[in-house]
Amino acid sequence: MEPPAWRLIDTGPLDGPRNMAVDEALLRHFDQGAAPVLRFYGWEPPAVSVGRFQKAEEAIDRERCRWAGISVVRRITGGGLIYHGPELTYSLVCAPRHIAGARRVKESFRALTGFLLRFYGELGLTAGWAADDAPGDARLGARTPLCFAGREESDIVINGRKIGGNAQRRLRDAIFQHGSIPLADGVGEALSFFRSVPAGLREGTTDLAALGVTDGADRLRALLARSFRATLGVALVPSELSPAERETADRLLRERYGNDDWNFGGENG
Repeated sequence: MEPPAWRLIDTGPLDGPRNMAVDEALLRHFDQGAAPVLRFYGWEPPAVSVGRFQKAEEAIDRERCRWAGISVVRRITGGGLIYHGPELTYSLVCAPRHIAGARRVKESFRALTGFLLRFYGELGLTAGWAADDAPGDARLGARTPLCFAGREESDIVINGRKIGGNAQRRLRDAIFQHGSIPLADGVGEALSFFRSVPAGLREGTTDLAALGVTDGADRLRALLARSFRATLGVALVPSELSPAERETADRLLRERYGNDDWNFGGENG
């Protein structure tokens, strides 16, 4: 019996607004009869993304971002601010039936981040979930305006430090998830764009360069794909955005993600 097939779409680096438009387009076009999708991408130029319901004006120095050429874009998932610099980012869309024994959000989140643990392991790193790593009196799930300053049960940690961030959203019977793998320090670059910075932020996060990983982006993408296939027991079929997906992404870029009214107001506005 052949393994279930997923589409693998590698769009390469795009600007922030288009990246988020493509993510939403993939979610909108997914249906129960469609093949699930795994997408790889990057960010060029760097950008700041804000959570679905976050009040961007309260958290971001808008003028400094504009002066530095840093776009601000709203995600379709919750959580806090993320600075997207040198990183490998993934997104995926599937149905609950594509994840064995993971009907609940918490279960599916772990099932769909397990490939990241394998990926880090292949790089010689020992990664785990925050809930398994935290001491008994640790406070998990506290709200924070910065994604990397907070720590959820299913966040991934290496040597006690959070690496990257992952978020999930469900729409009808579809599961959407995206996340980041920081290749180098982005936190230091990001600090000047945020209105407030929690103490200990830099000490509580890490990235591949800080951990001694110097592999090129092409090898890391190939390793991430291999880890995904092995963890979920699926086949990855190279694919591209369909004409309909591309058209929807273009429309969303015009109507939402290319507009400050949406990115700074969004579902609050």
